[in-house]
Amino acid sequence: MIEKLCMVLIFVGVAVGVGVYCRRTATSVDGFVLGGRNVGPWMSAFAFGTSYFSAVIFVGYAGQFGWKYGIAATWIGIGNAILGSLLAWWVLGPRTREMTHRLGASTMPEFFGERFRSKGLRIAAAAIIFVFLIPYTASVYNGLSRLFGMAFGLPYEACVIGMAVVTCIYVVVGGYMATVMNDFIQGIVMLLGIVAVIVAVLSGNGGFTEAITQLSLIPSEESAMAGPFVSFFGPNLPDLLGVIVLTSLGTWGLPQMVQKFYAIKSGPAIKQGAIISTVFAMVVAGGSYFLGGFGRLYGDQVEMTAAGAPVYDSIIPTMLSTLPDLLIGIVIVLVLSASMSTLSSLVLTSSSTLTLDLIKGNVVKSMSERTQLGTMRVLVVVFIAVSAAIALVQYTSSITFIAQLMSISWGALAGAFLGPFFWGLYSKRISKAAVWASFIVGVGLTTGNMIMGFVGAPLIASPINCGAVAMVLSLVIVPVVSLVTKSVPFEVEPPSAQGAIDREFEHELEEEEELR
Repeated sequence: MIEKLCMVLIFVGVAVGVGVYCRRTATSVDGFVLGGRNVGPWMSAFAFGTSYFSAVIFVGYAGQFGWKYGIAATWIGIGNAILGSLLAWWVLGPRTREMTHRLGASTMPEFFGERFRSKGLRIAAAAIIFVFLIPYTASVYNGLSRLFGMAFGLPYEACVIGMAVVTCIYVVVGGYMATVMNDFIQGIVMLLGIVAVIVAVLSGNGGFTEAITQLSLIPSEESAMAGPFVSFFGPNLPDLLGVIVLTSLGTWGLPQMVQKFYAIKSGPAIKQGAIISTVFAMVVAGGSYFLGGFGRLYGDQVEMTAAGAPVYDSIIPTMLSTLPDLLIGIVIVLVLSASMSTLSSLVLTSSSTLTLDLIKGNVVKSMSERTQLGTMRVLVVVFIAVSAAIALVQYTSSITFIAQLMSISWGALAGAFLGPFFWGLYSKRISKAAVWASFIVGVGLTTGNMIMGFVGAPLIASPINCGAVAMVLSLVIVPVVSLVTKSVPFEVEPPSAQGAIDREFEHELEEEEELR
Protein backbone atom coordinates (compact mmCIF):
# COMPACT_ATOMS: atom_id res chain seq x y z
CA MET A 1 0.00 0.00 0.00
CA ILE A 2 2.84 2.40 0.87
CA GLU A 3 4.59 1.69 -2.45
CA LYS A 4 1.43 2.36 -4.45
CA LEU A 5 0.61 5.49 -2.48
CA CYS A 6 4.14 6.89 -2.91
CA MET A 7 4.05 6.34 -6.68
CA VAL A 8 0.74 8.19 -6.97
CA LEU A 9 1.92 11.08 -4.75
CA ILE A 10 5.13 11.48 -6.78
CA PHE A 11 3.11 11.51 -9.99
CA VAL A 12 0.69 14.13 -8.65
CA GLY A 13 3.60 16.26 -7.38
CA VAL A 14 5.28 16.20 -10.80
CA ALA A 15 2.04 17.14 -12.58
CA VAL A 16 1.40 20.13 -10.33
CA GLY A 17 5.08 21.15 -10.48
CA VAL A 18 4.99 21.20 -14.29
CA GLY A 19 1.91 23.42 -14.15
CA VAL A 20 3.70 25.92 -11.92
CA TYR A 21 6.83 25.79 -14.12
CA CYS A 22 4.79 26.58 -17.26
CA ARG A 23 2.83 29.48 -15.79
CA ARG A 24 5.01 32.01 -17.66
CA THR A 25 3.87 30.63 -21.04
CA ALA A 26 0.19 31.09 -20.16
CA THR A 27 0.15 34.88 -19.91
CA SER A 28 -1.52 35.44 -23.32
CA VAL A 29 -4.49 33.86 -25.08
CA ASP A 30 -2.27 32.30 -27.77
CA GLY A 31 0.09 30.98 -25.10
CA PHE A 32 -2.68 29.57 -22.91
CA VAL A 33 -4.54 27.89 -25.78
CA LEU A 34 -1.73 26.84 -28.17
CA GLY A 35 1.56 27.32 -26.31
CA GLY A 36 2.55 30.13 -28.69
CA ARG A 37 2.36 27.71 -31.69
CA ASN A 38 5.91 26.62 -30.98
CA VAL A 39 5.60 23.05 -29.67
CA GLY A 40 8.18 20.52 -30.90
CA PRO A 41 7.52 17.12 -32.56
CA TRP A 42 8.08 14.90 -29.51
CA MET A 43 5.76 16.85 -27.24
CA SER A 44 3.16 17.28 -29.99
CA ALA A 45 3.21 13.55 -30.81
CA PHE A 46 2.93 12.49 -27.18
CA ALA A 47 0.20 15.09 -26.58
CA PHE A 48 -1.72 13.64 -29.55
CA GLY A 49 -1.28 10.07 -28.30
CA THR A 50 -2.09 10.68 -24.66
CA SER A 51 -5.18 12.73 -25.59
CA TYR A 52 -6.21 9.85 -27.88
CA PHE A 53 -5.82 7.03 -25.35
CA SER A 54 -7.27 7.29 -21.85
CA ALA A 55 -9.03 5.06 -19.34
CA VAL A 56 -11.81 4.92 -21.94
CA ILE A 57 -9.47 2.86 -24.14
CA PHE A 58 -7.46 0.96 -21.54
CA VAL A 59 -10.33 -0.04 -19.24
CA GLY A 60 -13.52 0.48 -21.26
CA TYR A 61 -12.80 -0.39 -24.88
CA ALA A 62 -9.98 -2.90 -24.28
CA GLY A 63 -12.15 -4.78 -21.79
CA GLN A 64 -15.32 -4.70 -23.84
CA PHE A 65 -13.90 -5.51 -27.27
CA GLY A 66 -11.26 -7.89 -25.99
CA TRP A 67 -14.13 -9.87 -24.45
CA LYS A 68 -16.17 -9.72 -27.68
CA TYR A 69 -13.48 -10.33 -30.30
CA GLY A 70 -10.56 -11.95 -28.44
CA ILE A 71 -7.09 -11.46 -29.90
CA ALA A 72 -8.65 -9.98 -33.06
CA ALA A 73 -9.32 -6.82 -31.00
CA THR A 74 -5.64 -6.03 -31.63
CA TRP A 75 -6.75 -4.90 -35.11
CA ILE A 76 -8.44 -1.92 -33.43
CA GLY A 77 -5.08 -0.79 -32.02
CA ILE A 78 -3.40 -1.30 -35.41
CA GLY A 79 -6.15 0.76 -37.06
CA ASN A 80 -5.66 3.48 -34.44
CA ALA A 81 -1.94 3.58 -35.24
CA ILE A 82 -2.19 3.57 -39.06
CA LEU A 83 -5.45 5.38 -39.80
CA GLY A 84 -5.94 7.34 -36.58
CA SER A 85 -2.34 8.49 -36.14
CA LEU A 86 -0.02 8.07 -39.15
CA LEU A 87 -2.48 9.04 -41.90
CA ALA A 88 -4.05 11.75 -39.74
CA TRP A 89 -0.63 13.39 -39.33
CA TRP A 90 0.34 12.97 -42.99
CA VAL A 91 -2.97 14.09 -44.50
CA LEU A 92 -4.20 16.69 -42.00
CA GLY A 93 -1.07 17.87 -40.19
CA PRO A 94 0.77 20.07 -42.72
CA ARG A 95 -2.40 21.50 -44.27
CA THR A 96 -4.01 22.22 -40.89
CA ARG A 97 -0.97 24.07 -39.60
CA GLU A 98 -0.63 26.16 -42.78
CA MET A 99 -4.34 26.99 -43.13
CA THR A 100 -4.94 27.86 -39.47
CA HIS A 101 -1.88 30.14 -39.48
CA ARG A 102 -3.19 31.94 -42.57
CA LEU A 103 -6.67 32.27 -41.12
CA GLY A 104 -5.43 33.17 -37.64
CA ALA A 105 -7.65 30.42 -36.19
CA SER A 106 -7.03 29.08 -32.68
CA THR A 107 -10.02 26.72 -32.47
CA MET A 108 -11.98 24.50 -34.83
CA PRO A 109 -15.12 26.73 -34.74
CA GLU A 110 -12.92 29.71 -35.59
CA PHE A 111 -11.57 27.76 -38.57
CA PHE A 112 -15.11 27.13 -39.83
CA GLY A 113 -16.07 30.77 -39.27
CA GLU A 114 -13.07 32.15 -41.16
CA ARG A 115 -12.85 29.50 -43.86
CA PHE A 116 -16.55 29.70 -44.78
CA ARG A 117 -17.05 33.36 -43.75
CA SER A 118 -19.95 32.50 -41.49
CA LYS A 119 -20.51 33.59 -37.93
CA GLY A 120 -23.43 31.16 -37.70
CA LEU A 121 -21.24 28.15 -38.50
CA ARG A 122 -18.72 29.27 -35.89
CA ILE A 123 -21.38 29.55 -33.18
CA ALA A 124 -23.01 26.22 -34.15
CA ALA A 125 -19.66 24.39 -34.09
CA ALA A 126 -18.86 25.86 -30.68
CA ALA A 127 -22.26 24.75 -29.34
CA ILE A 128 -21.76 21.19 -30.64
CA ILE A 129 -18.34 20.99 -28.97
CA PHE A 130 -19.70 22.39 -25.72
CA VAL A 131 -22.55 19.84 -25.57
CA PHE A 132 -20.75 16.69 -26.73
CA LEU A 133 -17.33 17.00 -25.13
CA ILE A 134 -18.89 17.00 -21.66
CA PRO A 135 -20.17 13.36 -21.72
CA TYR A 136 -16.83 12.23 -23.17
CA THR A 137 -15.03 14.10 -20.39
CA ALA A 138 -17.28 12.42 -17.81
CA SER A 139 -16.49 8.98 -19.22
CA VAL A 140 -12.75 9.50 -18.59
CA TYR A 141 -13.22 9.28 -14.80
CA ASN A 142 -14.91 5.90 -14.70
CA GLY A 143 -12.11 3.46 -15.52
CA LEU A 144 -9.62 5.31 -13.36
CA SER A 145 -11.91 5.18 -10.36
CA ARG A 146 -12.49 1.46 -10.73
CA LEU A 147 -8.75 0.82 -10.62
CA PHE A 148 -8.30 3.06 -7.58
CA GLY A 149 -11.12 1.21 -5.86
CA MET A 150 -9.40 -2.11 -6.61
CA ALA A 151 -5.97 -0.93 -5.44
CA PHE A 152 -6.77 1.28 -2.45
CA GLY A 153 -10.35 0.46 -1.53
CA LEU A 154 -11.25 4.12 -2.03
CA PRO A 155 -14.85 5.09 -2.84
CA TYR A 156 -15.63 6.14 -6.41
CA GLU A 157 -16.51 9.68 -5.32
CA ALA A 158 -13.11 10.30 -3.72
CA CYS A 159 -11.26 9.13 -6.86
CA VAL A 160 -13.29 11.37 -9.16
CA ILE A 161 -12.84 14.46 -6.97
CA GLY A 162 -9.12 13.88 -6.45
CA MET A 163 -8.40 13.50 -10.17
CA ALA A 164 -10.52 16.56 -10.98
CA VAL A 165 -8.68 18.76 -8.47
CA VAL A 166 -5.17 17.82 -9.63
CA THR A 167 -6.00 18.27 -13.33
CA CYS A 168 -7.70 21.57 -12.60
CA ILE A 169 -4.62 22.96 -10.83
CA TYR A 170 -2.06 22.34 -13.56
CA VAL A 171 -4.32 23.31 -16.49
CA VAL A 172 -5.49 26.56 -14.87
CA VAL A 173 -1.95 27.55 -13.87
CA GLY A 174 0.07 26.41 -16.89
CA GLY A 175 -2.36 26.18 -19.82
CA TYR A 176 -1.45 24.31 -23.01
CA MET A 177 2.29 24.02 -22.33
CA ALA A 178 1.65 22.46 -18.92
CA THR A 179 -0.68 20.02 -20.65
CA VAL A 180 1.80 18.95 -23.33
CA MET A 181 4.75 18.72 -20.93
CA ASN A 182 2.72 16.53 -18.60
CA ASP A 183 1.54 14.55 -21.63
CA PHE A 184 5.16 13.81 -22.53
CA ILE A 185 5.97 12.55 -19.03
CA GLN A 186 2.70 10.64 -18.83
CA GLY A 187 3.28 9.12 -22.27
CA ILE A 188 6.59 7.60 -21.17
CA VAL A 189 4.82 6.06 -18.15
CA MET A 190 2.13 4.64 -20.46
CA LEU A 191 4.68 3.07 -22.84
CA LEU A 192 6.63 1.37 -20.06
CA GLY A 193 3.55 0.42 -18.08
CA ILE A 194 1.62 -1.31 -20.87
CA VAL A 195 4.61 -3.50 -21.80
CA ALA A 196 5.16 -4.49 -18.15
CA VAL A 197 1.49 -5.35 -17.64
CA ILE A 198 1.24 -7.51 -20.79
CA VAL A 199 4.32 -9.49 -19.78
CA ALA A 200 2.97 -9.97 -16.23
CA VAL A 201 -0.53 -11.08 -17.33
CA LEU A 202 0.80 -13.57 -19.88
CA SER A 203 3.30 -14.94 -17.35
CA GLY A 204 0.47 -15.38 -14.85
CA ASN A 205 -1.34 -17.57 -17.39
CA GLY A 206 1.61 -19.85 -18.15
CA GLY A 207 3.15 -17.77 -20.94
CA PHE A 208 1.92 -16.69 -24.37
CA THR A 209 1.50 -20.19 -25.86
CA GLU A 210 -0.40 -21.56 -22.86
CA ALA A 211 -2.63 -18.46 -22.69
CA ILE A 212 -3.50 -18.79 -26.40
CA THR A 213 -4.23 -22.50 -25.95
CA GLN A 214 -6.62 -21.81 -23.06
CA LEU A 215 -8.31 -19.01 -25.00
CA SER A 216 -8.82 -21.24 -28.06
CA LEU A 217 -10.96 -23.65 -26.01
CA ILE A 218 -13.55 -20.98 -25.09
CA PRO A 219 -16.66 -20.94 -27.37
CA SER A 220 -18.45 -17.78 -28.55
CA GLU A 221 -22.13 -17.03 -27.91
CA GLU A 222 -22.40 -15.41 -31.38
CA SER A 223 -20.51 -17.86 -33.57
CA ALA A 224 -20.18 -21.60 -34.15
CA MET A 225 -16.54 -21.08 -35.12
CA ALA A 226 -13.98 -23.27 -33.36
CA GLY A 227 -11.50 -21.19 -31.37
CA PRO A 228 -13.24 -17.90 -32.24
CA PHE A 229 -11.23 -15.76 -29.81
CA VAL A 230 -7.88 -16.67 -31.34
CA SER A 231 -9.05 -16.43 -34.96
CA PHE A 232 -7.65 -13.78 -37.32
CA PHE A 233 -10.77 -11.57 -37.46
CA GLY A 234 -12.66 -12.86 -34.42
CA PRO A 235 -16.29 -14.04 -34.26
CA ASN A 236 -17.92 -10.83 -35.60
CA LEU A 237 -15.99 -9.06 -38.36
CA PRO A 238 -18.64 -6.40 -39.34
CA ASP A 239 -18.90 -5.03 -35.80
CA LEU A 240 -15.11 -5.16 -35.44
CA LEU A 241 -14.77 -2.99 -38.57
CA GLY A 242 -17.27 -0.51 -37.09
CA VAL A 243 -15.13 -0.12 -33.97
CA ILE A 244 -11.98 0.37 -36.08
CA VAL A 245 -13.65 3.13 -38.13
CA LEU A 246 -15.08 4.92 -35.09
CA THR A 247 -11.90 4.89 -33.01
CA SER A 248 -9.51 5.56 -35.92
CA LEU A 249 -11.26 7.89 -38.36
CA GLY A 250 -12.80 9.79 -35.45
CA THR A 251 -9.51 11.55 -34.63
CA TRP A 252 -9.71 13.36 -37.99
CA GLY A 253 -12.74 15.33 -36.84
CA LEU A 254 -12.29 15.71 -33.08
CA PRO A 255 -11.38 19.28 -32.07
CA GLN A 256 -9.10 18.29 -29.18
CA MET A 257 -7.06 16.07 -31.53
CA VAL A 258 -6.87 18.37 -34.56
CA GLN A 259 -5.83 21.28 -32.34
CA LYS A 260 -2.46 19.58 -31.79
CA PHE A 261 -1.62 20.40 -35.43
CA TYR A 262 -2.39 24.09 -34.85
CA ALA A 263 0.32 24.36 -32.20
CA ILE A 264 3.23 22.44 -33.75
CA LYS A 265 6.11 24.72 -34.70
CA SER A 266 7.18 23.70 -38.23
CA GLY A 267 6.57 21.51 -41.27
CA PRO A 268 9.55 19.15 -40.63
CA ALA A 269 8.33 18.70 -37.05
CA ILE A 270 5.07 17.27 -38.44
CA LYS A 271 6.94 14.53 -40.32
CA GLN A 272 8.84 13.57 -37.18
CA GLY A 273 5.69 13.76 -35.07
CA ALA A 274 3.86 11.41 -37.43
CA ILE A 275 6.38 8.61 -36.86
CA ILE A 276 6.59 9.15 -33.10
CA SER A 277 2.81 9.26 -32.74
CA THR A 278 2.37 6.07 -34.79
CA VAL A 279 4.86 4.09 -32.72
CA PHE A 280 3.23 5.37 -29.54
CA ALA A 281 -0.23 4.31 -30.75
CA MET A 282 0.98 0.90 -31.88
CA VAL A 283 2.43 0.15 -28.44
CA VAL A 284 -0.25 1.71 -26.23
CA ALA A 285 -3.43 1.03 -28.24
CA GLY A 286 -2.23 -2.23 -29.79
CA GLY A 287 -0.97 -3.40 -26.40
CA SER A 288 -4.21 -2.44 -24.60
CA TYR A 289 -6.48 -4.30 -27.02
CA PHE A 290 -4.10 -7.27 -27.16
CA LEU A 291 -4.23 -7.44 -23.35
CA GLY A 292 -8.03 -7.18 -23.37
CA GLY A 293 -8.17 -10.12 -25.76
CA PHE A 294 -7.27 -12.44 -22.88
CA GLY A 295 -10.17 -11.20 -20.70
CA ARG A 296 -12.17 -14.41 -21.25
CA LEU A 297 -9.53 -16.32 -19.26
CA TYR A 298 -10.89 -14.50 -16.19
CA GLY A 299 -14.55 -15.19 -16.97
CA ASP A 300 -15.21 -16.85 -13.61
CA GLN A 301 -13.92 -13.77 -11.73
CA VAL A 302 -15.43 -10.94 -13.78
CA GLU A 303 -18.37 -9.01 -12.29
CA MET A 304 -21.68 -9.96 -13.93
CA THR A 305 -25.02 -8.16 -14.26
CA ALA A 306 -28.32 -9.69 -13.12
CA ALA A 307 -28.92 -10.76 -16.72
CA GLY A 308 -25.66 -12.71 -16.76
CA ALA A 309 -23.72 -10.30 -18.99
CA PRO A 310 -20.23 -9.14 -17.97
CA VAL A 311 -19.73 -5.62 -16.61
CA TYR A 312 -17.22 -4.59 -19.25
CA ASP A 313 -15.49 -1.93 -17.17
CA SER A 314 -14.64 -4.56 -14.56
CA ILE A 315 -12.75 -6.90 -16.93
CA ILE A 316 -9.36 -5.16 -17.05
CA PRO A 317 -9.34 -4.34 -13.29
CA THR A 318 -10.11 -8.03 -12.61
CA MET A 319 -7.20 -9.11 -14.82
CA LEU A 320 -4.87 -6.76 -12.99
CA SER A 321 -6.02 -7.51 -9.45
CA THR A 322 -3.79 -10.60 -9.24
CA LEU A 323 -0.59 -8.71 -10.12
CA PRO A 324 2.11 -7.85 -7.55
CA ASP A 325 1.64 -4.57 -5.67
CA LEU A 326 4.50 -2.86 -7.52
CA LEU A 327 2.93 -3.64 -10.90
CA ILE A 328 -0.51 -2.54 -9.68
CA GLY A 329 1.11 0.76 -8.69
CA ILE A 330 2.54 1.08 -12.21
CA VAL A 331 -0.88 0.35 -13.72
CA ILE A 332 -2.53 2.97 -11.53
CA VAL A 333 -0.01 5.60 -12.60
CA LEU A 334 -0.41 4.44 -16.23
CA VAL A 335 -4.17 4.91 -16.22
CA LEU A 336 -3.91 8.08 -14.15
CA SER A 337 -1.51 9.42 -16.80
CA ALA A 338 -3.81 8.51 -19.67
CA SER A 339 -6.91 9.87 -17.97
CA MET A 340 -5.47 13.18 -16.77
CA SER A 341 -3.87 13.94 -20.14
CA THR A 342 -7.15 13.32 -21.97
CA LEU A 343 -9.17 15.24 -19.37
CA SER A 344 -6.85 18.27 -19.54
CA SER A 345 -7.02 18.33 -23.35
CA LEU A 346 -10.82 18.10 -23.35
CA VAL A 347 -11.46 20.85 -20.79
CA LEU A 348 -8.89 23.16 -22.42
CA THR A 349 -10.61 22.70 -25.77
CA SER A 350 -14.06 23.26 -24.26
CA SER A 351 -13.10 26.38 -22.29
CA SER A 352 -11.21 28.04 -25.16
CA THR A 353 -14.01 27.28 -27.63
CA LEU A 354 -16.74 28.63 -25.37
CA THR A 355 -14.73 31.78 -24.57
CA LEU A 356 -13.38 32.65 -28.02
CA ASP A 357 -16.24 31.43 -30.21
CA LEU A 358 -19.41 31.91 -28.16
CA ILE A 359 -18.87 34.49 -25.41
CA LYS A 360 -16.42 36.85 -27.12
CA GLY A 361 -18.19 39.06 -29.66
CA ASN A 362 -21.62 37.55 -28.95
CA VAL A 363 -22.42 37.67 -25.24
CA VAL A 364 -19.64 40.16 -24.44
CA LYS A 365 -18.96 42.45 -27.40
CA SER A 366 -15.51 43.57 -26.29
CA MET A 367 -13.18 41.39 -24.21
CA SER A 368 -9.62 42.34 -23.30
CA GLU A 369 -6.96 39.64 -23.44
CA ARG A 370 -6.82 39.58 -19.65
CA THR A 371 -10.59 39.04 -19.47
CA GLN A 372 -10.39 36.23 -22.04
CA LEU A 373 -7.67 34.49 -20.03
CA GLY A 374 -9.63 34.85 -16.81
CA THR A 375 -12.80 33.54 -18.44
CA MET A 376 -11.03 30.48 -19.86
CA ARG A 377 -9.50 29.66 -16.48
CA VAL A 378 -12.88 29.92 -14.76
CA LEU A 379 -14.48 27.74 -17.44
CA VAL A 380 -11.77 25.08 -17.02
CA VAL A 381 -12.85 24.80 -13.38
CA VAL A 382 -16.53 24.77 -14.36
CA PHE A 383 -16.13 22.08 -17.03
CA ILE A 384 -14.10 19.82 -14.75
CA ALA A 385 -16.71 20.22 -12.01
CA VAL A 386 -19.62 19.53 -14.38
CA SER A 387 -17.97 16.46 -15.93
CA ALA A 388 -17.15 15.13 -12.45
CA ALA A 389 -20.78 15.61 -11.40
CA ILE A 390 -22.00 13.77 -14.53
CA ALA A 391 -19.54 10.94 -13.80
CA LEU A 392 -20.94 10.60 -10.28
CA VAL A 393 -24.53 10.56 -11.52
CA GLN A 394 -23.69 8.16 -14.35
CA TYR A 395 -22.12 5.75 -11.86
CA THR A 396 -25.56 5.05 -10.37
CA SER A 397 -27.52 5.15 -13.65
CA SER A 398 -28.31 2.49 -16.25
CA ILE A 399 -25.33 3.53 -18.38
CA THR A 400 -22.87 1.21 -16.71
CA PHE A 401 -19.99 1.11 -19.16
CA ILE A 402 -17.60 3.67 -20.56
CA ALA A 403 -17.81 2.85 -24.26
CA GLN A 404 -21.43 4.01 -24.63
CA LEU A 405 -20.71 7.61 -23.54
CA MET A 406 -17.55 7.84 -25.62
CA SER A 407 -19.08 6.44 -28.81
CA ILE A 408 -22.02 8.89 -28.70
CA SER A 409 -19.67 11.86 -28.21
CA TRP A 410 -17.16 10.74 -30.84
CA GLY A 411 -19.92 9.95 -33.32
CA ALA A 412 -21.64 13.32 -32.94
CA LEU A 413 -18.45 15.42 -33.01
CA ALA A 414 -16.60 13.63 -35.80
CA GLY A 415 -19.85 12.99 -37.69
CA ALA A 416 -20.50 16.74 -37.73
CA PHE A 417 -16.95 18.04 -38.31
CA LEU A 418 -14.96 15.43 -40.25
CA GLY A 419 -16.27 16.18 -43.75
CA PRO A 420 -16.34 20.00 -43.48
CA PHE A 421 -12.87 20.13 -41.94
CA PHE A 422 -11.22 17.73 -44.40
CA TRP A 423 -12.82 19.15 -47.54
CA GLY A 424 -12.42 22.70 -46.23
CA LEU A 425 -8.66 22.17 -46.09
CA TYR A 426 -8.31 20.74 -49.58
CA SER A 427 -11.11 22.11 -51.77
CA LYS A 428 -12.16 25.65 -52.68
CA ARG A 429 -15.56 24.48 -53.95
CA ILE A 430 -17.23 23.72 -50.60
CA SER A 431 -20.46 25.52 -49.68
CA LYS A 432 -21.89 26.74 -46.37
CA ALA A 433 -24.97 24.61 -47.02
CA ALA A 434 -22.79 21.49 -47.21
CA VAL A 435 -21.23 22.29 -43.83
CA TRP A 436 -24.65 22.86 -42.28
CA ALA A 437 -25.86 19.56 -43.77
CA SER A 438 -22.96 17.69 -42.18
CA PHE A 439 -23.58 19.34 -38.80
CA ILE A 440 -27.27 18.37 -38.92
CA VAL A 441 -26.73 14.79 -40.08
CA GLY A 442 -23.84 14.06 -37.67
CA VAL A 443 -25.59 15.38 -34.59
CA GLY A 444 -29.08 14.31 -35.68
CA LEU A 445 -28.18 10.71 -36.48
CA THR A 446 -26.25 9.99 -33.27
CA THR A 447 -28.62 11.76 -30.87
CA GLY A 448 -31.72 10.54 -32.70
CA ASN A 449 -30.44 6.97 -32.56
CA MET A 450 -29.73 7.36 -28.82
CA ILE A 451 -33.23 8.75 -28.12
CA MET A 452 -34.85 5.94 -30.13
CA GLY A 453 -32.93 3.47 -28.00
CA PHE A 454 -34.39 4.98 -24.84
CA VAL A 455 -38.00 4.94 -26.05
CA GLY A 456 -37.97 1.76 -28.12
CA ALA A 457 -35.63 0.23 -30.69
CA PRO A 458 -32.72 2.28 -32.09
CA LEU A 459 -32.27 2.68 -35.83
CA ILE A 460 -28.75 1.25 -35.55
CA ALA A 461 -28.36 -1.20 -32.67
CA SER A 462 -24.79 -0.30 -31.77
CA PRO A 463 -23.98 3.37 -30.95
CA ILE A 464 -20.45 2.59 -32.13
CA ASN A 465 -21.63 1.54 -35.58
CA CYS A 466 -23.94 4.58 -35.60
CA GLY A 467 -20.97 6.88 -34.97
CA ALA A 468 -18.95 5.17 -37.72
CA VAL A 469 -21.84 5.63 -40.19
CA ALA A 470 -22.13 9.32 -39.25
CA MET A 471 -18.42 9.87 -40.02
CA VAL A 472 -18.59 8.19 -43.42
CA LEU A 473 -21.77 10.12 -44.28
CA SER A 474 -20.04 13.38 -43.37
CA LEU A 475 -17.26 12.71 -45.87
CA VAL A 476 -19.84 11.95 -48.59
CA ILE A 477 -22.46 14.64 -47.85
CA VAL A 478 -20.12 17.65 -48.00
CA PRO A 479 -18.92 17.25 -51.62
CA VAL A 480 -22.33 16.07 -52.84
CA VAL A 481 -24.26 19.02 -51.37
CA SER A 482 -21.53 21.40 -52.57
CA LEU A 483 -22.18 20.30 -56.16
CA VAL A 484 -25.68 21.78 -56.09
CA THR A 485 -25.17 24.79 -53.79
CA LYS A 486 -23.08 27.95 -54.00
CA SER A 487 -19.49 27.44 -52.83
CA VAL A 488 -17.55 29.87 -50.64
CA PRO A 489 -14.65 31.24 -52.73
CA PHE A 490 -11.36 30.61 -50.99
CA GLU A 491 -7.85 29.98 -52.24
CA VAL A 492 -6.68 26.83 -50.46
CA GLU A 493 -3.13 27.27 -51.77
CA PRO A 494 -0.90 29.91 -50.09
CA PRO A 495 -1.81 33.25 -51.69
CA SER A 496 0.50 36.00 -52.80
CA ALA A 497 0.82 39.03 -50.50
CA GLN A 498 -1.31 41.20 -52.80
CA GLY A 499 -3.86 38.45 -53.23
CA ALA A 500 -4.19 38.14 -49.46
CA ILE A 501 -4.77 41.91 -49.15
CA ASP A 502 -7.40 41.84 -51.91
CA ARG A 503 -9.23 38.93 -50.27
CA GLU A 504 -9.18 40.63 -46.89
CA PHE A 505 -10.70 43.75 -48.50
CA GLU A 506 -13.41 41.61 -50.15
CA HIS A 507 -14.10 39.94 -46.80
CA GLU A 508 -14.57 43.33 -45.12
CA LEU A 509 -16.97 44.44 -47.87
CA GLU A 510 -19.02 41.26 -47.43
CA GLU A 511 -19.24 41.81 -43.66
CA GLU A 512 -20.38 45.41 -44.19
CA GLU A 513 -23.03 44.21 -46.65
CA GLU A 514 -24.30 41.62 -44.12
CA LEU A 515 -24.54 44.31 -41.44
CA ARG A 516 -26.61 46.51 -43.77
